[in-house]
Amino acid sequence: MRVAVIGPTHPYTGGIAHYTTELTHRLASAGYEVDLVSWASQYPSFLHPGTLRVPGGEPEVRLYPRTRYPLVWWNPVSWWRAGKSLRGYDAVVLVHATTVQVPAYMTLLRAMRAQPDDGAAGPRVAVVAHNVVPHERHRSDAALVRALFSRADAVVVHSEELAALARPLVRARTTVLVGEIPPHLPVGQHQDRHDLDAHEPFEQLLFFGTVRPYKGLDVLLQALVYIPGIKLVVAGDIWSGAGALREQIRSLGLGERVSLRPGYVAGPAIPKLFSDVDALVLPYRSGTASQNVLLAHAMRTPVIATRAGTLGAQVNDGVDGILAEPDDVQSLVGALSRFYAPGSPQRLRAGVPLIDVEAMWSRYVEVLAPALKGVPVAGTRAGR
Repeated sequence: MRVAVIGPTHPYTGGIAHYTTELTHRLASAGYEVDLVSWASQYPSFLHPGTLRVPGGEPEVRLYPRTRYPLVWWNPVSWWRAGKSLRGYDAVVLVHATTVQVPAYMTLLRAMRAQPDDGAAGPRVAVVAHNVVPHERHRSDAALVRALFSRADAVVVHSEELAALARPLVRARTTVLVGEIPPHLPVGQHQDRHDLDAHEPFEQLLFFGTVRPYKGLDVLLQALVYIPGIKLVVAGDIWSGAGALREQIRSLGLGERVSLRPGYVAGPAIPKLFSDVDALVLPYRSGTASQNVLLAHAMRTPVIATRAGTLGAQVNDGVDGILAEPDDVQSLVGALSRFYAPGSPQRLRAGVPLIDVEAMWSRYVEVLAPALKGVPVAGTRAGR
């Protein structure tokens, strides 16, 4: 069975590129004949103020040998040609994370299906929606997503919350499938359990990843004021620029307690970043599914998070982390206080679970299989 996966891969940064590449490998391992179709130029840089390409060019993913890069964001001819090249496939998987790429996907699908009627149904189409609509929404987003989803045979999402958003945007014949997002960590990131000796807390926390409003860093900074003595490292691209963030830190009197490390964190630097912190903090206002809980667990690190998106299901409150309510300073203060109760950091670190990567990917591919093979289903879900 021939399958084409359409989405970003190396040299692009970020979890979507890691996911797309790993998905391609996993489908190939499951017996599909897979090609990865990617972007030579993904979108204009002003839409992504952070680092677009891996600094230095060293791959952070297992490169997939059958990869080509025909798609260019500013060239609709490239979209049409890519679509024509897909006509002989049995199924096409579109990796969707931003409405900016919907016009390209729509053109690609039209070209893929613009062929003489020979009785063939054409490739089945599955859209994997990391976001149904963007975190920072615009007026046209719902219309664009509805147009894309209505042309798919199946839409795969990573939480019931996303499924609820997706169902009003699909046609009756389109199946919405829910699967738990599996690990797609940078190359070399794995769990090391050899040193579980209890040690004194570092009294330092980590906020890791791109700084964007929906991730709630400002809420965490306000909460930190009420937890004296605890330091915070902020590591990642800052989309709005570091100036306003530095001013907020200064105005809150946290200048000596918050360390900014702006810029993209390459895969090899991640273990060192986690080596001297007590917990990763994910103070999201809203969200869908985050890879960062799995990354923290791979680094043997507890997580303090809000219940936004899937975070409430990924963190076992009081066992491997602490949960708070989204966009609620006092709730986050309470979570930080619970975390730093005597003996709690050591107990929660010891409770961090091992990640069964193979089992999670097997379940995920099983969820995707009906969409690729055309098996009628009412919907399914891969549990933890």
